[in-house]
Amino acid sequence: MRRVLLAGLIAFCVLPAAAATPSVAITGSLDMETIMANPDWIGQSVETPYWSVDGRSLYYSVKRDGGPVRDLYRVDPASGNSVKLDPAAMARADGPAVFDRTHQHAAFILHGDVFVVDLASGRRQQVTRTPQEKSSPQFSADGRALQYRDGNDWYSYDLTSGVAAPVAVLNFADDPQAKQPDQLGDLQLGLFKTLREIKADKQALHDEDKVLDAADPGRAPAPFWLGDKSRVVDTELSPDGRWLLLVTAPKDYAKGEAPQVNHYVTDSGYTEPQKARTYVGHNDPAPQSLLLLDLRNHQQYPLKTDTLPGIKDDPLKALRSQAVAALDKAGKQDEAKALKAPDVRPVRIVANAEDGGGGGIVWSDDGSHLAIQLRAIDNKDRWITSVDFARHALVNQQRLTDNAWINWNFNDFGWLKDNHTLWYMSEETGYSQLYSKPLDGGARALTSGKFEVSHPLLSDDGKWFYVRTNQVAPYSYDVYRLPVGGGALSRITHYQGMDDFKLSPDGSQLAVLHSAPYVFPQLAVQSSAGGDPRELTSTMKAAYTAHAWIAPKIVEVPSSHGAGVIYAKYYGPANEAAAASRPAVLFVHGAGYLQDVTLSSTYYFREQMFNNLLVQQGYVVLDMDYRASEGYGRAWRTAIYEHMGHPELEDLLDGKAWLVKNHGVDPERVGIYGGSYGGFMTEMAILRAPGEFAAGAALRAPSDWTSYNHEYTANILNDPQLDPEAYKTSSPIEFANNLRDPLLIEHGLIDDNVMASDSIRLYQRFIELHKQNFWISLYPLERHGFEHPDSWYDEYRRIDELFNTYVKPEKSGN
Repeated sequence: MRRVLLAGLIAFCVLPAAAATPSVAITGSLDMETIMANPDWIGQSVETPYWSVDGRSLYYSVKRDGGPVRDLYRVDPASGNSVKLDPAAMARADGPAVFDRTHQHAAFILHGDVFVVDLASGRRQQVTRTPQEKSSPQFSADGRALQYRDGNDWYSYDLTSGVAAPVAVLNFADDPQAKQPDQLGDLQLGLFKTLREIKADKQALHDEDKVLDAADPGRAPAPFWLGDKSRVVDTELSPDGRWLLLVTAPKDYAKGEAPQVNHYVTDSGYTEPQKARTYVGHNDPAPQSLLLLDLRNHQQYPLKTDTLPGIKDDPLKALRSQAVAALDKAGKQDEAKALKAPDVRPVRIVANAEDGGGGGIVWSDDGSHLAIQLRAIDNKDRWITSVDFARHALVNQQRLTDNAWINWNFNDFGWLKDNHTLWYMSEETGYSQLYSKPLDGGARALTSGKFEVSHPLLSDDGKWFYVRTNQVAPYSYDVYRLPVGGGALSRITHYQGMDDFKLSPDGSQLAVLHSAPYVFPQLAVQSSAGGDPRELTSTMKAAYTAHAWIAPKIVEVPSSHGAGVIYAKYYGPANEAAAASRPAVLFVHGAGYLQDVTLSSTYYFREQMFNNLLVQQGYVVLDMDYRASEGYGRAWRTAIYEHMGHPELEDLLDGKAWLVKNHGVDPERVGIYGGSYGGFMTEMAILRAPGEFAAGAALRAPSDWTSYNHEYTANILNDPQLDPEAYKTSSPIEFANNLRDPLLIEHGLIDDNVMASDSIRLYQRFIELHKQNFWISLYPLERHGFEHPDSWYDEYRRIDELFNTYVKPEKSGN
C-alpha cells in the first residue's frame, strides 16, 4: 500500500476539549494555505512524561491550542483515565522525583521550589519558597538530609529538624585575613599603638569565630576564599556531604567580538540591535579547571589535568606546522606565535551547567567515588576519570580518541550500585555501545554490534540496563534491556518508532513515548519486562488524521563511492505506474548530524506535508540520510571531516541517479531544497554540481563556515587559523562563480544561529559576479526556526513557484 489512512489512535482516555483554533480542514486535495497554517489543527505532541512519587499516576504536558502555554495532565495507567489539571490541582501535583536509597522519601522541584514526601504516610513538605529556581535535588548517603542547589550554591535540609543551611560559602575574592602589610603598613603599625590595638581586636574576634564554628555545627560554615581570577561554572556535592567539586573558568577570559542581529520590526519602532554568538576562530571557549573542596576540613585542592594520557600531545601538529610556516612566510610572526601548541591541552567538562546540563560529574550513591568527564577543546579526546581523594588527583579510567571529532552524543556515564564500577557509552568500535569498568580493573563491553545504543537507564535495583537501540534496522528504534553484567539484548517494546521512556519508581512499568510518520509522540505504558502496551493518549486531530497521507517508503540507495547503502524515504503516487519522464525533488534534512529516515514522527512535519503536495502536483520526492547523518555509526558521521558538503553531495547525486533508474525521473527535471544544513547542501549542490539540479531553494543556510560558531564548526573543520583550506573547501560562497541554475535564498532576519548575513553576503557575491536567476526573501520577524504561519506560507509558496517554473515543465527537445 502506497497510502495509509490514519484513523485516530484507540484511546483509553478522553482529553478535555481543545481551545478554539482556526478552522482548517482538508477536503480532497492539499493546498498551501492549509499545510502551512498554524499547526494546532494537526494535533499536539505529548511532552515530558514522568511518574508520580507513588508510581500510581503519570504526568505529561500538552501545548495548549492558540499559544505557547503547556497544560499539565495526570493519567491513571491502570484505567487510562486522564484529567487536565487546573491551577489549584497543579499546585498539588508532583514533579519528576528522586528517591533516597531505602525508598522512604522522595523529593522533587515544583514551580522552582523543593518538596519532600514521606512515602509511608504520604506527608508532603515544602522545603523552600523563594523566587530563585532550585535544582538537582538528591538525598544524602545516610538518608538524613535532602541536598539541593540554588544556582551554583548547595544547601542541605535536615529531614528531622527541618533546618536548611548552605553546605559551603563560596567567595571569589582574596581572603582579607590573609593580607599581609607591606613595608609602609609595617611602618604604620610600628608607629601607632592604636592601629596595633585595632588589628589585635579584629584578630581576636576572628579567632573566637573559628572556635565557635568548631564547637557548634549549627553555625553557618566558614567561607572559602577562592581568589578573584576565576568564576564558577558548575558545582557538584557528594551525597555524603564531605566534598564539593567546582568547575571554574578564567574570570576575564575574552570571548571575542560578537556580531549583531538587527531587529527592524519592533514594538518601539526603532531598529534594535542584539548581540549574537561569537564566530568560530575568534577565541576558543574558555578553558576550565577543577577545584575540590574538603568541606569537613575546610581545605581546597586543584585537580590538575597534566597527567591525563595524551594531554600533552598535539593532534593537530601537522596542520599547525603548515599554518605557522605560511604565516611566517607572509611576515605575520605575531599570528604564527599565537598558534603555538599549548604545553597542556585545555579542557572543558562535558555537559556542565554552562553547556546546558550537569552530566559531566557523577558521584557514586554513597559519595565514596567521583567520576568526571573531560573533553579537549580541540575536540579530539574525551577522558573519564575518577578522583584519588588521598592524593587529590585525577585517575584516568577511559580515554576515547577520535582523529576527526568526539561525538556530541553518546557521552552518558555513571556508577553501578556497587559504588565501585563505572558504566559509560563509547563509539570506540565505530558504533555507540555500553561498557562497564571497575576502578581497579579492565573495561567490559556490555553490548556490541553495528547499531547504536543510547538512553541508558540503570534500574533502581541495579539489575538491569534499559536502552534505546536500532538493532533491527537503522530506521527502527525500540526499548531493550540487558542484565547489568552483560548478556543478550531483550526487546521490550515493538513500536519501531520509540522516542523516549521512563521507568516507574518500583521498576515494574515503563512509560513510553512513541510516534509514527504522521503521528506526533504519544504516551503508553507497559510492563518493564515486555508485553502488550496500554495506549494512554490520542492528541492528533480528525482534520489531519482523516487525510490519506503518503506512507513514506524506506528505500536503500546504493552508493557509487564505496559508502554502502544510503537510506532514504521515498514519496510517490499511489499505485505508481511506469512513466517515461517525471519531475522529482530532493528534500535535504538539516543539522547534518540528524536522522530523518526513521519510523518515528519527523521534526519536518510541514516539509513532509509539502512533499505530499509535490506528489499531488506530479513530482516524486526523496529524503536521504546522507553521510554525516545520525544513526549509522562513527564512520558515517565523520565522513565529512575537513570537507563538508562533498560526501553528502555524492550521496545526493546517487539519490538522483536512483530516481532516474527506478522511477522514470527525467534527470533534467530534478529540484532540491532544505533548511539550515539542508540549505547549505542545496547551495553546495547548485554551486558544485552545476547542471545537475534544475533549481534549488536554500533556507537559512550557512554559506560561509567562518561565520558560524565554535562548538559545531571547529569539531568538523578545526579552527580556521589552523585549517583554512577546510573552510574554503566547505563553504558555498567560495563556489559562487559556478552559479548557472536558479537559486532561491530565504532567511529570517533575526536568526541568531545562522546569521542572515550569510545569505546576504552570498547574494552580494552573485551581484558582483553578474549572475542571473537568483533571488532572496528575508523575513523580519523570524529566527532560525520559523514560528509564524504567514512566514511559513510565504516561504513555501515561493519554493513551490520556483519548482513549478523551473523544474516541472519538460525541457525543450525531450
